[in-house]
Amino acid sequence: MKSPHVLAVPFPAQGHVKPLMKLCRQIAKRGIKVTFVNIQSIHEKIVAADKNTSVDNNNEEDNIILVSIPDGRSPEDDPNDTIKLLETLRHSMPGFVADLIEEINGSNPDQRISCLIADVTMAWIFETAEKMGAVPVAFSPASAAAIALVLHTPELLEQGYLDTNGTVTKGDIVSLSENVPAWTKNELAWSAPGDLQTQKIFFDCSVRIPETVNQAKWLLSNTCYEIEPSACDLSPNLLSIGPLLESQNPKSPSNSCSFHPEDESCLAWLDNKPPESVVYVSFGSLAVFSQQQLDELAFGLENSGRAFLWVVRSDLANGSRAVYPDGFLDRVGEVGKIVEWAPQERVLSHTSTACFVSHCGWNSTVEGVGNGVPFLCWPYFSDQYHNQSYICDKWEIGLRIEPGENGIRSADEIKGKIDKMFCDDRLKKNAVKMKEVCAKSVGEEGSSYNNLETFIDHLMK
Repeated sequence: MKSPHVLAVPFPAQGHVKPLMKLCRQIAKRGIKVTFVNIQSIHEKIVAADKNTSVDNNNEEDNIILVSIPDGRSPEDDPNDTIKLLETLRHSMPGFVADLIEEINGSNPDQRISCLIADVTMAWIFETAEKMGAVPVAFSPASAAAIALVLHTPELLEQGYLDTNGTVTKGDIVSLSENVPAWTKNELAWSAPGDLQTQKIFFDCSVRIPETVNQAKWLLSNTCYEIEPSACDLSPNLLSIGPLLESQNPKSPSNSCSFHPEDESCLAWLDNKPPESVVYVSFGSLAVFSQQQLDELAFGLENSGRAFLWVVRSDLANGSRAVYPDGFLDRVGEVGKIVEWAPQERVLSHTSTACFVSHCGWNSTVEGVGNGVPFLCWPYFSDQYHNQSYICDKWEIGLRIEPGENGIRSADEIKGKIDKMFCDDRLKKNAVKMKEVCAKSVGEEGSSYNNLETFIDHLMK
C-alpha cells in the first residue's frame, strides 16, 4: 500500500530551517514520513550543535530523516557570501534534488515523494517537484504581512509605488491595507539604506517569488489568522498554521535544528530567580554590534539593577568575540547570566522571565507572543521593523528601544525602557491575552489547527 512521503527544503538560514522543522514534526506526528533536506554546510552545523543527532541520522523513530545535498560551491567561494550561495543554488540544487527524489523513489516505490514543501525563497524548485510527480507546497516562515508585501511587488511596481531598485517613489510609506501597519520607505524587507546595489539584489530576489509561489498548491504560513487577519486576507491561497511552537511537540525525539549548541545551564539559573524578574536579551543568529553599542547595552543592563539573561554569540561583536567593559562581569556577578546560545522557547516559557529584548525576527516574535512575554524592540534589518510595528502599535505588547542621532542605543535609553516595562502592567496583560489567542488557534478546532488538518488530510489522499 502506498503512503505519503514529504520532502522539505528550507532556505539555508537558522530562522528558516527551524520553523520548517517544526512544521515537519507536526506532519510526522500524523504518521507521514518526512525527508528533511539541508545543504551540506548547514547539515554539518546542525549535527555539530546537537549531541542527539548522528551523522547518518538513521533514527526513524519520529518519521523524520535528515539528509544533505552538496552546496554546489567551489573551494574558492567565500562561505559567508549568502548572495553568491543563492545564485549557485538556483543552478545546482534542482539537479541534486531530482537525483535525491529519484533515489528515494527507487529504493521504496511504496513511499515515493508525493509532496515537496519548500521555503518561499526556494520556490524555484517547484518545477523540479512537478517533473518528479510531487505536489509543490510553499512555506513562509515570516509574517503574513511580509509575504503579502512580496506577493504584491509586481502590482506596486506596475502602479509606480516602487522603482526597479525597490525604492519607494510615491510618498514615504507603502500600505497594503488600513488594518496592516504601513511600511516606511527604509524599512521594507529588502531595504539596505545607503547600499543600493545590495538592496537591488534582495529586491530582485523578492520580485521573482510571486511567480514561483503561484505554482504552489498551498501557501502555508507560520502565523495565526487572529493576530493578523487583514494580512492573511491579502494572500487568497494562504493557510495560517501557526504559531509553530516546540511546546506542541514536547516529547519529540527530533533535534531542534539549531545551528549553535544550546546552553541549558541558564534554565537552572532561571529556576533560582523570582517570578517575572529576569530580562531576557537575544538578537537572533545574524545581528552584529559595534563595540560601542555592546558597551552601551552592557551598561544599560547593569544600571537597570534587574537580573538578566543575555545571549552573546561568539560573533556578535562585529563578527568577533565580545569584549565587555572593565569589571562588568565581576560587578554583575549572579545578577547576570551570559550564554552563547539559549534554548529560547524554554526560556520564554519560564516563570522567571519578565520581558524579551529582541531583534523582532518573526520566529522570536511568535515565540514571545505564544508564551505571553512582552517585548523591548531592537530591530536589525529586513522584516524586523514591520514586526516591531505589530508588537508596539497593533498588539501593544512592547516598547521601542530608540537609537540616538548617531544610531547608537544609549545605556540610559536601555535602562529607561527596562524600567518602564516593569512599571507598565498593561503590556503584560495584553501579552497574556495574545498568548490565549494563539493557544486557542492551535488548539483543537482552532483556526490554525483546522488549517493544518485540512493540509494533512490532503497529503493522506
